[in-house]
Amino acid sequence: MFQSSERMSRRDAMKLMAAAAAPVILPSTVFGANAPSKRLTIGMIGLGRQARAANLPPFLASKDTIVLAVCDVDAWRLQNAKGDVDKHYGNSDCKAYRDWREIVAREDIDAVMVSTPDHWHVPISLAAVRAGKHVSCEKPLTLSVAEGRVLADAVRDKGVVFRTDSECRSNEYMHRAAELVVNGHIGKLKRIEVTVPTGDVAGGDATPMPAPEELDYEMWAGPAPMHPYTLDRVHPRESYGRPGWMRCRDTCEGMITNWGAHLLDVAQWVHGSERTGPVEVEAAGEYPAPGSGLWNVLLHFKARFRYADGVEMDYATSDAPYVRFEGEDGWIQSTWFPGGDLKAGLTASAEALLQVSLKDSDIHLPQRGDKEDFIHGIRTGEPTMADAEIGHRTCSMGQLAHIAIQVGRKLTWDPVREQFAGDEAANALLTRPMRAPWQVAWQR
Repeated sequence: MFQSSERMSRRDAMKLMAAAAAPVILPSTVFGANAPSKRLTIGMIGLGRQARAANLPPFLASKDTIVLAVCDVDAWRLQNAKGDVDKHYGNSDCKAYRDWREIVAREDIDAVMVSTPDHWHVPISLAAVRAGKHVSCEKPLTLSVAEGRVLADAVRDKGVVFRTDSECRSNEYMHRAAELVVNGHIGKLKRIEVTVPTGDVAGGDATPMPAPEELDYEMWAGPAPMHPYTLDRVHPRESYGRPGWMRCRDTCEGMITNWGAHLLDVAQWVHGSERTGPVEVEAAGEYPAPGSGLWNVLLHFKARFRYADGVEMDYATSDAPYVRFEGEDGWIQSTWFPGGDLKAGLTASAEALLQVSLKDSDIHLPQRGDKEDFIHGIRTGEPTMADAEIGHRTCSMGQLAHIAIQVGRKLTWDPVREQFAGDEAANALLTRPMRAPWQVAWQR
């Protein structure tokens, strides 16, 4: 792809990617049930804390969309979401479902927003894509490299619009740092540093208990291995507090992909490797001690990636999340303070670097809010800022590091074939088991 300077410079690659945002003419079938002049109909699948706080409100507020249906396996959350939608529109028309397949089967739904736990992302998104729906799916996009490839290929083949739902590219100081780097203001890029918070802890009560009446636990588990219900494996009852599933490896890989899906995305965007990947990875990490509780995702980790063009990326847990770009002529760092201002989040090797004004002839990267970008893609046919291929490649970065930790050695990666060179044990970790009937076909 855009790895070798002998084939194409990174600046030329960025110009091509910016040009790719030019509108294309799409057949009317791409727009689903609604013509482009009408409101897009949305089905919300998964109504936990992220959906209710960040994903549902923008679709309700947009003049371009109307939410027709909501779905959750937790009846309390489902009724709250239906109440939010009905109150907003001043009616009781929103349909509530416990089974996501009923939303996907509706011909009058143009697009779905998937806000489920991570283990459900690909099976639901894949079914929606194959049904001709446009899809916005929460990050991290997948739980394995293999299922990410299946999803990205299906989106490409079906021709629907897909958005990996991460707001990091929309952040003002991430965007500002990106434009300064791709326009050469720190010189040739040599090194990238990415950090994510140390937010995962040991603990969690594994004692089996009866599943609550409001939860369809069998459907909640879905493709994940079935274990006896315990509150700390799922989410708090009648609450939108931090869920335990985010610390269980059957349903989430923890911070290495969770927050990594935000910041690694920006790093690869700027480097020009958002549709490919590194050629080498080595990593080390610490898991909770045996017997310390239910939760078993990484507590800390350090990883190093090397790309074919010689650029290296260090990725680790830290006290604060940031992306730092180091070039031959200086460095710039964007620290992620959601809701913060530009001055608080952006630092550089020289104050003058922060005062640079871009020219009209410079590369200007697209900047839209995540839901705005999804709607814009459906309306115009322009690529979203983070489509399925990009979301897959971003998520793969954390997964490659996690695999290197598990096998305990440096790995050589082929980003075209998406295989480790000569390492059967590492390649075996590119897939994950899924329970019937939710298996994804891994064949290319």
